[in-house]
Formats: sequence, structure tokens, C-alpha cells
Amino acid sequence: MNFDYLKPVKDDLLARTQMRANQNLGQSIEIYTSEKGFPNLDQVKIAIVGVLEGRASEENFGVGDSLDAVRTALYELFPGNWPVNVADLGDIQQGNTIQDTYFAVKQLLSYLIKRNIIPVIIGGGQDLTYANYRAYDELEQTVNLVAVDSKFDLGSIESELSSTSYLSRIVMDQPANLFNFSNIGYQTYFNAQEEIDLLESLYFEAYRLGEVSNSMPIVEPVLRDADIVSVDLSAVKNSEAPANNNASPNGFTGAEICAISRYAGISDKVTSFGIYEYNAQLDSKNQTAQLISQMIWYFIEGVNYRANDYPFGLKDRYQKYIVPIEDQLLNFHKSNKSGRWWMEIALNESNKFKRHTLIPCTYEDYISATNQEIPERWIRTLKKIV
Repeated sequence: MNFDYLKPVKDDLLARTQMRANQNLGQSIEIYTSEKGFPNLDQVKIAIVGVLEGRASEENFGVGDSLDAVRTALYELFPGNWPVNVADLGDIQQGNTIQDTYFAVKQLLSYLIKRNIIPVIIGGGQDLTYANYRAYDELEQTVNLVAVDSKFDLGSIESELSSTSYLSRIVMDQPANLFNFSNIGYQTYFNAQEEIDLLESLYFEAYRLGEVSNSMPIVEPVLRDADIVSVDLSAVKNSEAPANNNASPNGFTGAEICAISRYAGISDKVTSFGIYEYNAQLDSKNQTAQLISQMIWYFIEGVNYRANDYPFGLKDRYQKYIVPIEDQLLNFHKSNKSGRWWMEIALNESNKFKRHTLIPCTYEDYISATNQEIPERWIRTLKKIV
């Protein structure tokens, strides 16, 4: 693998970190520098990758210019009571064309994912989510994408790939590897009714900002079912993350977006996590850089607390509940280790969607089924499979 397109972390950032308290993240992780060279990835579980690309970011000029403040804030944090098998691989530099950048992102992420290393991408425009998605082509499996965003970013079929149209390209372009898309935190007045109806017709999922803020646990099963998680910082309210020209007065709080990041980390299925649309030119007192660093910290903590309790294993590790409903039986599985729930769609082993037939759910979904109400997520998944 050729890593020539990666730019090492600046030496002065490390020097500043080493002047601070011992045992902080900056002194606990492997970092790609001109002096030390590229780190050995054999024991690495999580790899941080910056992307200095903002040419397709809409209405947010300055994105992708610098990630120094994010790294400074991240390196100064202390790790939790967990192993720190993390490496910072520096930054993918802007290519001669934006397609060059997409190619570099795709190649690097594919390399990492195939080696069971989880990339944490710091962008750059959210259009980079498309390159992240294309990194899964070589795995030859369908994937689930979750976007934390105030908008759906569908654009139109004729639109060039950008931060506001990447989703339509993911849906339409071949190879078509997208099984499910979920949006967390959309704000209705930013999205045309036609777009809301389109997502509904595709059996995708969308959760309004107020719905999530009133009950954060409802998104845990959604993130537990994700392969890719893409966070647009415009989903966070402007007062808490000002370094985004598209941020608005309403959005998630810093605590809420960190909770979402931890849910993403805890998910046994999530294999890439991206935070996009950071604009250093607008970052008053480096407030947004600090928030991004804390989001990454919570994601790392979540990964280290993964239960690995996906219930297709030994039967003594979970309990199975069979609920007769209408003319069929719904199978529910509860993990003895974490108490988390799944519901199952029965398919034969040769079905290409077999990996999507075990659907994360909540205890409330089980109770609804016992009351003869089929959970909505079960219905949506079934309609996509048959």
C-alpha cells in the first residue's frame, strides 16, 4: 500500500503535546510524523485520518484548510480506563482534482477496513461520505449508512457530487451496495416534503431533531445496525459548534452529539466513523475543535466497550422469545451480556440480504409485538428484502 498521499502530523503539534501532562492521548497513541515515519498498524484498532479537501463543500468556504486545532485538543485529552490501540495517520492531501482525493480516501479506507481497523475520518466536506461508501465495494456486501445531519443532502440526480447531493449519488450509482439509510436529527423546515416522501418510499428511516433530543436511546438500535456513520457538524447548534457556516440556532447539544458518537462506537457493526464540515476559519476559541476531539474520545471509548454480543452464537448467551402475531411468528433475541434486543426476519441461508435479517431493536419493540403491533423497523426491513 502506497501512503505517499498522506501528510505527516506537524512536529510542532507533538512538541506542544509533550510539554503538557504525561499520559495524555498525544503521548499514548501512534502518530505518523516525518521523524518517526509511518506507524506499524499490526496492533492498531482505530486509525484517525484527516482529509484536507473542501472543494465540494457547499456554502462553507474554508473547510479542509487545517485540522491542527482538532489534533491539539485531542492530544491533550486523557484516555479512559481502556487500551489505547489508536494511530493518527496524518492527513490525505488535496489531490490535483477532487476525484484524486476521493480515490485516495477510498483506497486508504478500504485498506484499513479489510484489516479490521476502524477509520475515524475528520473532514473536509461531507461529500467525502461518498468516497467512504465506495471503500466498501471490494468487500462485496451491502451496507447501512447513518447520517447525523439537519438535512438529507439528496440534491438531484443531475447534480454534481457535493456535500448537499452525495446521498442521491450513493443511491443511484453502481455498484449499488446501499441496503439502508437512516438520518438522525433532521429539521423539517430544511427539507422539502418531496424529499421526506422519497425517503419514506425507499423504506429508509429519518428521525427528527426533537424526537431524538427527547429520547436519545431511540437511536441506539439505529446506530447498532450501521456500517458507516457520517456526522455533519451542521447537526449541532451554532452556539455549541460555530465552525460551520451552515450551522443554525437549533441542533444537537455538545453532550447529545457525544452520546451519539459513543453509541456509534459501542455498535459491534460500525466499521467507519466520519466527522465533516469543520471550518477552522470560523472556530472561535477553538470551541468546535474541542467538541470534535471529545466526540472522537467518546467514539474510542465506545469501541473499547463493545459487547460483541451479536446473537448468532452460542445459545446460552442470549434468550429467544417467540411472539405469535397475525399469521406469523416474530423471533426476538435478548443478549444475556448487555440486555440489548434484536428481532429476526426468517430467510434461507442463500439469501444475499441474510446479514440484514437480524434487526437491532428495543424492549419497547418487543412489548409492542406482544400487543399485536408489528414494529415499524421490522416492516421496513422486510419490504426492502422481499
